[in-house]
Amino acid sequence: MAEIVLSAFLTVVFEKLTSEALKKIAHSKGIDSELKKLKKTLDQIQDLLNDASQKEVTNEAVKRWLNGLQHLAYDIDDLLDDLATEAIERELTEKSGSTSSKVRKLIPSCCTSFTLSSRMHAKLDDIATKLRELVEAKNNLGLSVIANEKPKVERYEASLIDPSGIVGREYEKNKLLKKLLGDRDEFSSQNFTIVPIVGMGGVGKTTLARMLYDEKEVKDHFKLRAWVCVSDEFNILNISKVIYQSVTGEKKEFEDLNLLQEALKEKLWNQLFLIVLDDVWSESYRDWEKLVGPFFSGSPGSMIIMTTRKEQLLRKLGFPHQDPLQGLSHDDALSLFAQHALGVDNFDTHPTLRPHGELFVKKCDGLPLALITLGRLLRKKTDEEEWKELLDSEIWKLGKRDEIVPALRLSYNDLSATLKLLFAYCSLFPKDYEFDKEELILLWIAEGFLHQPTTNKSKQWLGLEYFEELLSRSFFQQAPDDKSVFVMHDLMNDLATFVAGDFFSRLDIEMKKEFRMEALEKHRHMSFVCEDYMVYKRFKPLKGAKNLRTFLALSVGVVESWAIFYLSNKVLSDLLQELPLLRVLSLSDLSITEVPEVVGSMKHLRYLNLSRTKIIHLPENVCNLYNLQTLIVSGCHKLIKLPESFSKLKNLQHFDMRGSFRLKKMPLGIGELKSLQTLFSDIGLAITELTKLQSLHGKVCIVGLGSVQNAMDARAANLSRMRFSELELNWGSEFNSLRTETHEKEVLNELKPHNNTLKKLEIVSYRGIEFPNWVGDPSFLRLTKVSIDDCEECTCLPRLGQLPSLRKLIIGWMSKVKVVGLEFLGTGLAFPSLEILRFDSMSGWEE
Repeated sequence: MAEIVLSAFLTVVFEKLTSEALKKIAHSKGIDSELKKLKKTLDQIQDLLNDASQKEVTNEAVKRWLNGLQHLAYDIDDLLDDLATEAIERELTEKSGSTSSKVRKLIPSCCTSFTLSSRMHAKLDDIATKLRELVEAKNNLGLSVIANEKPKVERYEASLIDPSGIVGREYEKNKLLKKLLGDRDEFSSQNFTIVPIVGMGGVGKTTLARMLYDEKEVKDHFKLRAWVCVSDEFNILNISKVIYQSVTGEKKEFEDLNLLQEALKEKLWNQLFLIVLDDVWSESYRDWEKLVGPFFSGSPGSMIIMTTRKEQLLRKLGFPHQDPLQGLSHDDALSLFAQHALGVDNFDTHPTLRPHGELFVKKCDGLPLALITLGRLLRKKTDEEEWKELLDSEIWKLGKRDEIVPALRLSYNDLSATLKLLFAYCSLFPKDYEFDKEELILLWIAEGFLHQPTTNKSKQWLGLEYFEELLSRSFFQQAPDDKSVFVMHDLMNDLATFVAGDFFSRLDIEMKKEFRMEALEKHRHMSFVCEDYMVYKRFKPLKGAKNLRTFLALSVGVVESWAIFYLSNKVLSDLLQELPLLRVLSLSDLSITEVPEVVGSMKHLRYLNLSRTKIIHLPENVCNLYNLQTLIVSGCHKLIKLPESFSKLKNLQHFDMRGSFRLKKMPLGIGELKSLQTLFSDIGLAITELTKLQSLHGKVCIVGLGSVQNAMDARAANLSRMRFSELELNWGSEFNSLRTETHEKEVLNELKPHNNTLKKLEIVSYRGIEFPNWVGDPSFLRLTKVSIDDCEECTCLPRLGQLPSLRKLIIGWMSKVKVVGLEFLGTGLAFPSLEILRFDSMSGWEE
């Protein structure tokens, strides 16, 4: 598994080595011949990777060889990024024609470049020496060139299989239902009863609990229900908070645990409740006593379903022996496997594959997660020889039943090099961490993991395809209570941690190990889970991790807007000085009041997340981050000022300033950022700023349209080429002589957006008498929501009834509309998908 980075990484390295910008600066530094030799040696090594990746499963020496090569690949990439960044800086300086550039020309080049060139030559010599050693070592390892027979990764169609399809478990479900719905007189002596579901990871404990929780009889029986994912950390405050929110439907602030539990006790008083505590790892009876204090106020017959791999706590609670949940029966397992491998629940249409399917099912020990994951791996392999080949894999010889299931390793091994790398990156997330798809893709992009030179797809689109591939293979799952975010099953998280090796680490895991300086120097990506108070001692070991590319602050569980995570100032002032190679820096949710000065000198930085911090301003030197692609300052309630040199961020692609309500205007020069793709803001853009932002897509608000001088200015924005999903067109409340009814209609006519991507449209304060034909045009097939507000001069509504997918329509403050009739409905079947229709403040409406 050590080859995860190499194939994907070397592709990126080769692209950089052949770029014209790099060749130009390499020539100026006199290192072009060294780079050519470097590329030639890498070519030789890349040819050996297929053989090495197969032999590393059983050969520790090959694994160490790949590990060394992987670290070297990082060093090469860092060196090339130094050169590429210098090329960008030189280009921007030459374009600006700054005084510093002119002064620099007066100083002999030997005085400015000698030290840097010397360091560059020294680095290259060191890398070349290590590469030669690796090439020489291949003979002793018996590595040779073999063809890559791995098929091209194809995107799975999620619609082929219903991921919620559950096979078996009817017996177990009915048995537990009797306990949950038993006669209340049986429970008269106790306020609540524990119903345990015990079993190993991947056996289906959570699935069984979810079946019970969603059963109609259970919903009707229990007045209050709550589901809490507990996981490794038994955090009483967070668990109590989730239960309170679930049973009350409200988010409320509590100063301490005691006040929260008193409020919860009151809500549960004499109520029949069901609480699911999913994935309990704690063995502390004392913690349990603290948690369940409020539960004693409930009505007798209330239930707590506890799913757990560990029985120690249950024994302390008076359950001396538990019958663990077993794997599926052979027939059910075979049916589930066929469902995911063949798309049907049996082998009738593929009789020759049945014997092999039987063997796969036997190897999976009836574990549903293993059966589903392996089945999806085989979905594209209907050839009998391919099934035989996987049955003979060395991976089946690894691991025991209680460790990472070999079937999961086999599915991981089948991934392309890029998918392996993207999955391993997710080892930075702790168990049960809920992650956003778009945010994860931005992180992948920032790390330089997304590359496919043969396609013209954007990196964001490519990342989406890779994400869907991992989701379809069950490496990711949708969160049970929020379909907009995703999680990894515990076993998948274990697998990601296992394959990540030394390259991806979580501080909470590393703290349990004995730190060695040479090991720390090799760390490349690290995350940490926020705690209420974080002191310098916790982070001190990272002083040696000078090669870190990633430093991620993560918040797990329910994080309220008022939650504060205190981080020692010494961590930021001392530690960040030691991390010059950072590409990803997230300080989200921390109680910092200013951005450390050193951040502005992190020339490799691609991703900077300062969301929900207490910063007051973004320092000017942040605009020196020429490589910065993603900047997030959302939810910074104290932020009042952005840098004046914002236009220097030429590579900025994603900017999020939502919820930072003290910012009253867009940063100066934002219209110069030609690379900008997504912009999330509560402040609208001016039409003149859109002219150069031709890559912009997603959600956009355009304001001040009442000041547009002529329709040609609106046409120059070229909205029809931009792939917006949500668009707000706002004319504003200012009145001037330009705003005639004809002029307004001409402007709106030129603002027709791309019809294939738009999902939401809002038109505000338009002063025309009627709407142009594109508003309501049935070619907007994806348009699901339309809002028309404060268009006081309009006398009629557009033909919105023709929109085939429109589900929500809101119309308000149009006092001159007297008739709503056929012109609104259009021709044919009107509003075929409409679910919500609202009219508001239509004072002139007569018919």
